[in-house]
Amino acid sequence: MTACEEVPVKQLFVMDPFDRVVVEGDSTYALMREAHRRDWPVFACTPDTLLAVDGEAFADVVQVTVHDQAPYFQVVDERRASLGEMDVVWMRKDPPFDTAYIFSTYLLDLVPPTTLVCNDPVSIRNANEKLVTYRWPQFCPPSLVSNSIDELVRWTADLGGKIVIKPWDGTGGRGVMVTQHGDPNLRAMLEVLTDMGRQYIVAQKYIPEIVEGDKRVILIEGEPLGWMLRVPQPGDHRGNMHVGAQVVACDLTERDREICDGIGPWLRAQGLVFVGIDIIGTYMTEINVTSPTGIREIDPLMDTDLAKDLTVAVNRRWKRGSK
Repeated sequence: MTACEEVPVKQLFVMDPFDRVVVEGDSTYALMREAHRRDWPVFACTPDTLLAVDGEAFADVVQVTVHDQAPYFQVVDERRASLGEMDVVWMRKDPPFDTAYIFSTYLLDLVPPTTLVCNDPVSIRNANEKLVTYRWPQFCPPSLVSNSIDELVRWTADLGGKIVIKPWDGTGGRGVMVTQHGDPNLRAMLEVLTDMGRQYIVAQKYIPEIVEGDKRVILIEGEPLGWMLRVPQPGDHRGNMHVGAQVVACDLTERDREICDGIGPWLRAQGLVFVGIDIIGTYMTEINVTSPTGIREIDPLMDTDLAKDLTVAVNRRWKRGSK
C-alpha cells in the first residue's frame, strides 16, 4: 500500500439512482467499487436531494457497500449529511446539462475547501463539452456555431462537401445529423435543430475517418492514460456506445498526443481531473467533463485499472488541499 492510499477517504457520489446504473459499462460504479475495495466509506445521493442551509451544503445520503455481483449496492445507513463531512465529492450525474444540473453545481460551490469536488463545479459550468474545444481551434475541424438558418446555409455552401450538425447540448449521439450543400432537406433539418432559429447549434466539416471510429481518450490530471476506438454500426455515422458503436483497441497517434499535450495543462489547472476527449481522424470534436465514461471498456482492452489510477490521482489532489 502506497502512502497516498493509507488514509481512508470518505467519498460521496452525486449520481443517478441505483436502478438506472448499468454496472457493466458504468464508470461511477467502477470508482465506487475501488473505494469499497480500499475499505473507504462510500456514500451516494441524487442531485435533487442537495440543499443549502445558512450557506452550508447538505444532501440526503445513503452509505453503501458495493459488490461484484447483484445486489451491487447495499444500503447500510441513510441520513442527511453536510457535504463538508466528506473528503471527496464526485459529481457523476449523467447529462442532460440542463438548469437543474447547473443549479446543482451552484450548491456544490458551497462545499468548503477542505472537501475536494471532482470535477470542479465552476469548471463544469464553464467548459461546455462541445464549445470548450474551440479554445484550441488548431485541433478542431472547420466549424460554425450559430442559431441563424441563413448563416448556416451560407456557411455550408461556402465549405462544400458534407457537414455534421448537432445540438450544442446534445449527448450520446442525440440529434447528430449529416447533410451537405444541395441537400433538399438541409433547411428543414436546420429548422428542426435550431427550433426555427431559437436555439444555437454546432455545424462542423464532416470527417470521413468516422467510418474507422471515434477515439475516446481518458485524461487523468491532464495525462492520457487510456483510450479506445468506437466504431459506428454499418449505416450509422455516430461513434457512440449508446447507439451501438463497437469498441475496439487502438493506439495513440502523434497527433493524438499533440492534442493531449496541448489541452492537458489547462484541464489540470481547472480542476478537471477526470476527462474524456473525442478524436476523429486528426480532429478533436468534444471534451467531456460532466460525467465521462469509458473506463470499464478500456480496461480489458489495455490491461489497465483506470478506476485505481483515478482514485489515486484524486486522493493526491485532496491531500494537497486543492479544491
